[in-house]
Amino acid sequence: MAEIVASHEGRFTADDLVGEAYRAQPRVGRATVFRSLEIFEALRLVERVHLVRSDHAYVTCDPAHHHHHLVCEMCGRSTEVSDVGIGPIAKAIEERTGYRVDSHRLELFGICPACQASQTSSN
Repeated sequence: MAEIVASHEGRFTADDLVGEAYRAQPRVGRATVFRSLEIFEALRLVERVHLVRSDHAYVTCDPAHHHHHLVCEMCGRSTEVSDVGIGPIAKAIEERTGYRVDSHRLELFGICPACQASQTSSN
């Protein structure tokens, strides 16, 4: 299962993995895929991203550093972005609300440069 997840460069859904796992090893069931995703998410090897036009998907991650994601809405490519200046904003929110912010996550959706180029060339 880990090899299948690691082979993805962009976003993927649990259903994508179910199909790929079944083709690789027909005895792998849907429950195994979902349990594996839960484990990978707990280990911070994948993160769930909430998509604009549908439910959610997953992207592979480097658990060694805190990051955010840019996700292409056309091809699904995901790019990690390290420091986007959210730390001071989270601190200001803490001060204004009295909450202690323990973590944060930012997901940005748009069109990657390759898809933008293909759109331009087809017009």
